[in-house]
Parts: sequence; C-alpha cells; structure tokens
Amino acid sequence: MTANTATRLHELFDARAARAPEQPFLFTAETTWTLADLGQLVATLEQELHDCGVVPGDRVLVVAENCAEHVALVLACSRVGAWSCGVNARMTRAEIGAYIDKADPRVVYFTTAVSEAAQAHARTASALPSIVSTLQRSPTHSEAVAEQGEQAERVASIIFTSGTTGQPKGVLVTHEGLLQFARVSAESRALTPQDRAYAYLPMTHIFGLGTVLMASLYGGSALIMRSKFDPADVFDALAQGGVSMLQGPPAMFARLLSWRRQQGIDHPPHCPALRYVYAGAAPLDMGLKQAVETCFNQPLHHGYGLSEYAGALCLVRTGVAREDTSAGYLVDGAELRIVDPEGRDLPTGERGEIWMRGVGLMPGYFRDPTATAQVMRPGGWYASGDLGYLDPDGALTVVGRLKEMIIRSGFNVYPGEVEMVLTAFPGIERVAVVGRREADGNEEILAFIEPMPHQTIDLPALQAYATEHLAPYKRPSRIVQVDAFPMTLSDKVLKRQLIEGLSPA
Repeated sequence: MTANTATRLHELFDARAARAPEQPFLFTAETTWTLADLGQLVATLEQELHDCGVVPGDRVLVVAENCAEHVALVLACSRVGAWSCGVNARMTRAEIGAYIDKADPRVVYFTTAVSEAAQAHARTASALPSIVSTLQRSPTHSEAVAEQGEQAERVASIIFTSGTTGQPKGVLVTHEGLLQFARVSAESRALTPQDRAYAYLPMTHIFGLGTVLMASLYGGSALIMRSKFDPADVFDALAQGGVSMLQGPPAMFARLLSWRRQQGIDHPPHCPALRYVYAGAAPLDMGLKQAVETCFNQPLHHGYGLSEYAGALCLVRTGVAREDTSAGYLVDGAELRIVDPEGRDLPTGERGEIWMRGVGLMPGYFRDPTATAQVMRPGGWYASGDLGYLDPDGALTVVGRLKEMIIRSGFNVYPGEVEMVLTAFPGIERVAVVGRREADGNEEILAFIEPMPHQTIDLPALQAYATEHLAPYKRPSRIVQVDAFPMTLSDKVLKRQLIEGLSPA
C-alpha cells in the first residue's frame, strides 16, 4: 500500500506508519508523537468504537480542539467505516446541540485534555470516561440510524457549515475527495519528510482537515500542532521549531502583523526553514498580501476552495509571485465555469457565479435533499454562490459572494473591491462592506472599519479618500468605526452582526 493506492483515510496513515514507525509526526505543546505512538492510539480508539456498537455508516461526533486524540479519532472512524464529524468546542451549548441533532451520532467524544470548552460540554452531556484518559465520551446513542449502501462506504466525514444564520448543513466529504485533495495539496507544495507545518487551523474545518492534516500524511511531513492560536508561539515555532509551511486565512496573517506592531517589532522575523506561505478560506486583500510578503520575504500563495469541494478548486503555483490576488489555476480532477444568472457561460474577464464539479464534489448535504437540490445544477454542477472571473491565462479571481453583491443605482458593487480600497488607507486594520436595502428599493453601502492598535482614523479624510478612489456608485454612504469585528471561529467577519449593532445615523 502506498499513498497513491490508498482508498480510505486510514490506509494513507497505515502505509506511512509501516514504512517509518519511529518518525515523529505530531509535535504538540506537551509531547512528540511518532507514527507508532499515534498508531497505538488509533488502535485503542478503534476497539472502543467497536465496543460502543459503532458500525459502518454511523456518525461519530467529536467536540474538539486540535490534538493527537482528534487525529486518532478521524483515523479510527475510517477503520471502522464510520463518519467522523468534528465540531469546534468553542461553539455555544445551543450550537453543539444543533450539530448533535443534525448528525444523529452513535457516540460523541470530547477532547477534554486540551479544551476547557470541551470539558464544559462534556459535563453538560454527562459524559463517561473514555478508555483514552485524555478524552470523554457520551453514552452510546442506541437510537442512532446508520446510513446504508454505496454512500455509507464513500463518505469519510461530515463538515458542518456555520449555523449562525439558520440550521447547520452537513457537507458529506468522501474518502476519494479528501485523498485527492491530500495529493493535490501535498504536490502543490512539494512536501517532503523534512517539512513541518504549523497546524493551529481547526481540523473541524476542511482547511485544517484537508490542507494541513491529510496533505501532511500524504507528503510524509510533520505537524507542529496547537489547539489555540497564539502569535508569539507562531513566531517561536518559525524561529526554533523548524516550521517550513505557514498556512491560514487572511485574518490569521492580519493578526500576526498586528501583534508585531503591538510589540514594537520592526525587524524581519527569524524563519530559517520557512519556504511556503499560503492564505486561503477567504478573499485576499492586496494590501495585506504585500505586507505579508514584505514581512516574510516570501510570495504569499493563494487558492480557492470550500467544504463542498473537499478543499481546493484552484491554487497558485508554488514559488510564483503573482502581482494580483488571483486564486490561481484549476487543480487536477476539477472543472469550473463562470455563468450568468441563467446558467450560461460567460467569456473570459466577465464576472459571474462560479460553478464546479469533479472528484472532490460532495454527494450532497446530510439528510437534506432540499438544501442539496438548491445548489446542484444539471450536469452535476455545484453552484457555489461565489462570484469571480477568469483571467486570459486561466487564473481565477474571486470577488465575493453573490448574496453579498450590492446593487446601487442599477450598478453591481462588489464589497471586496471597496474593502480593498479602504484598507489601503493608513491606520486601518480591516474593512467590512455591506449593503442595506432602503425604502425605495435601492441599497446603501455601509463600510465598517477596524483601526490598527493605538491608531485613530480621520473619518472625513477617509471619506475624501474614498471619493478620490471610488466611482460615485461604489462610495459608502456611511463609514462606521468599531473597536473589533465580530468573527466566526474560522476567522470570517460576521457582517450581519455589524449591521444589527449599527446605531441610527
């Protein structure tokens, strides 16, 4: 068995562990886990899953923050044929309850050793001791119904979309899709056993599960694994821990740069092994891109992916320093189209909705045929709801969400374009632009700004700057300064909360 012949997630791990059992794989804050160490943990949890009555097609939900135990549960579920369903332990009790109701799991685990939040949820659930002392688990849910048939065999995991605007949706992620993504991601970075990636991205999200964990298993590299994000620890790992791969959402890089400013650090960080820097999971601002590249003296690679396509659809080629914020080119096994509202293909350079299909595409949302039907199109295409365009060289640029596009005086306004202009104004940390419907049916443009630490923004000067750099229909009618943006656990701005907290003009 090799990485290229694996058909299940655990086979990827088993093949690697058989080749080099004593190779270090996970470096946590407490200890170092070799592949053999992790293999023993996987075998122990596999037996406990059997003892709990878990069968193929069952769901095993993990209320987690990053740790070796969560990795082992993902692999143990694969061995049993169950579907791992990770949810971030920092969610509220109500959110966790909604995910449990949606997943219908046979058993729920809590990573109590690394997470006070998981401990609190375990107490609420009257959790039992696990055979692994660093975990707790719920009593077995005997009423859970296992999935049957081909889909039960194909699916490896459920990734939950955010439930902040309604009921959560469970994206069905297949073994084939995740393994394809592992290969594409590892090859795009030319991963080797000498590489170490900084792994704070939650494995409850496709970014952490696919780009970080599975790609590292495929490429033979190691992980510096952390359950929480700490800028000081990131820079220490870069300086002392041999980190060669630094990946995260744009907001992570903004926080790293902000921390350096707060510490009064103006010299380049010491990163002797760093050779690859990547931002994904959200649109990339040109100003931030340039600042990151200056800080690390590396090109900031970018890509476009989502849970519904098992990770990356497009990636910037390794070592290429692009002068734009393009998400790069289609990965192997993927297809995309840019279409108008009637589903007709648009020519190069014109903006439309991004449709996709290929190896990584989800079979659908778990037990939600209505939600699945709303996004699937004839020919097996998935309508992403994202807006973008293709450059003449085939590179994809993502400009925002279809539902966030603002129609002002008959013109389409893309929030990302306005945000990019305003972010370039001195002293601004980040910007969020949203539309709000007016009585006449038009939409006004609202811009929320978060200043850099210890900075004061001259709002009249900023308005004048916007007038100079934006067409009249793109200019915000109101600019509001806030101390800090409300964020999701995956570092996305909660724009709806910004509007809800807006005081009258």
